[in-house]
Amino acid sequence: MESRLIERYLEYVSTVRRYSPRTVKIYRDSLDTYCSLAGISSDDELLESLIPNVIRGYEVRLLEKGLKARTANLHISVLSGFCRFLIKDGHLKSNPVRIVKRPRTEKRLPDFFRQEDMENYFRRTEIYASEIPDMTLSGYCHRLSRAIISTLYNTGIRRAELVGLRRGDMDFRRGVMRVSGKGDKMREIPLLPSFCKEISLYLHSVDTMVGGVWTMSSPLFVTAKGRAVYPEFVDRTVKRELGTAEGFSGKKSPHVLRHTVATELLDDGADLNSIKEFLGHSSLAATQVYTHNSIAKLKTVYESAHPRAKNGGKNGD
Repeated sequence: MESRLIERYLEYVSTVRRYSPRTVKIYRDSLDTYCSLAGISSDDELLESLIPNVIRGYEVRLLEKGLKARTANLHISVLSGFCRFLIKDGHLKSNPVRIVKRPRTEKRLPDFFRQEDMENYFRRTEIYASEIPDMTLSGYCHRLSRAIISTLYNTGIRRAELVGLRRGDMDFRRGVMRVSGKGDKMREIPLLPSFCKEISLYLHSVDTMVGGVWTMSSPLFVTAKGRAVYPEFVDRTVKRELGTAEGFSGKKSPHVLRHTVATELLDDGADLNSIKEFLGHSSLAATQVYTHNSIAKLKTVYESAHPRAKNGGKNGD
């Protein structure tokens, strides 16, 4: 269905809220699903359908289609955002989604990798790198892959933020990286000397193997053909690099590396506000989820080390 209201909302989240093209597509697909399941064929029918009973029925049909409660919640959240936009635009007086009970979901803790596994990865790939000449295609591809993993792990940036990095974003003199986050919010991330050296070696490989004329606005990460890396390329790199490394289990994605560095910072004593700024979160609530990982880790240590835990909680000598 062609909807003027939906198109205006998508334009709003794209230009005003500055959501990524991928997020805008997810919103479009979700609203299209609502119109399809609710049998809507016009904007008038769309506005008439935005009442609690219809939305509850939509929620039920999503679950009947086999969607998990978490995914159904995301669809309902998109619809709620659309309703808030319609209120501002004068088409609705209140948000009907607010009084619809959401399906219950289990709280899922962020996945993360063990620090020793990450250290083993960098140790192994450093040895491997010394065996491959930089002046070969395989040497460049290895240097690029390791630089991508290193950047995600050292900085905790999002996949889209990594793809958007430019050469000028690296300030080696000050030891910081400038990152454009969600909503074009800029932040600076401090860099370790070892990481600066890693990126310098990678850039030398680009100049040597790829060639071309590079400026401060040129992409930081490029393929062997000189093209900027893209989201799917980054995903494949992470899965390939960590999928063949010992010790890595579960999901392997750029976001898990982001979770990993956040968890390590918290475990090492960094305060939540500092981690919030480091990750570019808009609210502290988004950062607090990492405290659950630390508590789970503390519980594991307690159960394996505490004398009473060892003997089943009984008093003993």
